[in-house]
Amino acid sequence: MEQSPSLFGLLTLSLGNAALVGLGLMPEPETGQTMKDLTVAAHNIELLAMLKEKTKGNLNPDEQHLLEGLLYDLRLKYVEGQKKA
Repeated sequence: MEQSPSLFGLLTLSLGNAALVGLGLMPEPETGQTMKDLTVAAHNIELLAMLKEKTKGNLNPDEQHLLEGLLYDLRLKYVEGQKKA
């Protein structure tokens, strides 16, 4: 079965949203409350980094741009979150 680019984007954005929830920048979907948990954020950022490494050379330009841009932004937000903690 061929992997749909939209499924890859959905996975990438899901992990990114989970990281944003951990950074306290988005409310938790189930409760609607915003809570900061840098461990959760770091875990999801690490998953995205692993996904980038494991898919190296197999992504189309749009997928690669999405993943790299998201990782860059999340890493910056993580560093900012650590400074405020």
